[in-house]
Amino acid sequence: MVKQSNIDFQKIKEKLQVKKPWDSVIIFVLNILIAIPVFIIIHQNIIDPNWYFHIDRILLFLAVVVAIQLVLRLMKTIIILCIALYLIALIYGSLFGNYGFNSVFEDYRSMVYSMSEDPNPQDIIISKLLPFPNKSKILNAIEYDNPKVRNFALLATTKYFRNVKGYSEYRRQIQSFAVFKEIQSRWNYVSDPKGKEYIARATESLIHFSGDCDDHAILMAACVRAVGGTPRLIHTGGHIYPEVLIGNKTADLEAINYLIKEVLFKQESKGKEIHYHIDERGQIWLNLDYTATYPGGPFMSEEILGALTLN
Repeated sequence: MVKQSNIDFQKIKEKLQVKKPWDSVIIFVLNILIAIPVFIIIHQNIIDPNWYFHIDRILLFLAVVVAIQLVLRLMKTIIILCIALYLIALIYGSLFGNYGFNSVFEDYRSMVYSMSEDPNPQDIIISKLLPFPNKSKILNAIEYDNPKVRNFALLATTKYFRNVKGYSEYRRQIQSFAVFKEIQSRWNYVSDPKGKEYIARATESLIHFSGDCDDHAILMAACVRAVGGTPRLIHTGGHIYPEVLIGNKTADLEAINYLIKEVLFKQESKGKEIHYHIDERGQIWLNLDYTATYPGGPFMSEEILGALTLN
């Protein structure tokens, strides 16, 4: 009985085996896919000896590839079976579900990109520091439920990024970025009347897209809120600028970083870092100031004195 079971097992094993040389090709491709993120993780956590031509990194990558190749070959039959089941699931997902080959590709690129291109964290700031100047006037000026503001925000979302696919969970953030792009491309900085602090309502700024920093921040916050985003205003003493909530560092920062740098603002952010603030709850906020050409652009180097969040 035991002998018959062994024979049956051998027959099943033979049927599952992939013929040469395809078994080696599959293992090698899987090796490279695993080796790249593993190498990046090790590379970021060891001291760089600064060898010529980065020979140390070349040797490190080769060592990672060899080690993974040995492990994969030892578990070849099980791994190929798992890959076959995985491919079947992806084919089904591509045809009938929401998660298929394209989703896997985008997730892998996002993961590798985020490992090699880390965003630049700023200081952790709390929601209530000092009394926010002109708070009541500013809140009244952020007319996010005004039809003119809402219609302008909708116009921006139909003009930019409407055809971006595969990021439905970040729809609000993407539409907030569309609002930023439209306002940033049209904004004209004009100072307040001499000796007077003038707070323009969002509907006023929509007429000429002109004003100073607080007028811009009010308009941006109103339009972001009008499409379901969560904005806040940062006060530095001599400047006020808007930020938008994108989520938390663990689940959302990598995806948003990839979206900005590789999909939405590829030219504007090329070779640059994504800057962000972290609040007391671990939430991530990106800069939407008119001085930045992409969400998460560099902050003006001034001390933060207060934050006003629109929930």
